Amino acid sequence: MKVQQILQRKQSNAVETVEPGSKIHDVAAKLSEMKIGCMLVVNESRQIQGIVSERDIVRILGQRGGGCLDDDVSSVMTEGVITCSTDDDDNSVLEKMTNGRFRHMPVMKDGDLAGLISIGDVVKARIDSLKMENEELENMIRAAQG
Repeated sequence: MKVQQILQRKQSNAVETVEPGSKIHDVAAKLSEMKIGCMLVVNESRQIQGIVSERDIVRILGQRGGGCLDDDVSSVMTEGVITCSTDDDDNSVLEKMTNGRFRHMPVMKDGDLAGLISIGDVVKARIDSLKMENEELENMIRAAQG
């Protein structure tokens, strides 16, 4: 299944973003309020500068304590964000996420941000594809036996 199809299955393609100067406490509050696991960090031109996840915030809290909550999100974000294209398939995306040990990936189309997918989105798509393949094989077997 192509990433474009995965995006189409999602209820919303809205991608929550913050600026690099946003405070960690504000980002944590927004993640909690929206019940999401990450946000993209973008500059004024909406170019991706990094990604910040719940894990990043928990990690810095564990290392430095609550005093870090007034720091800029740029101090905790992951830079060098790996992206995918709407034309990529679920297997290649799943492999990138697994090898990179991350759970969210921005989707690009023609140089612009098209959406954000999670490993849960990709696994669900993969399971659905396998179910369809299984049903097709069962139908072929039945037809051959009949």
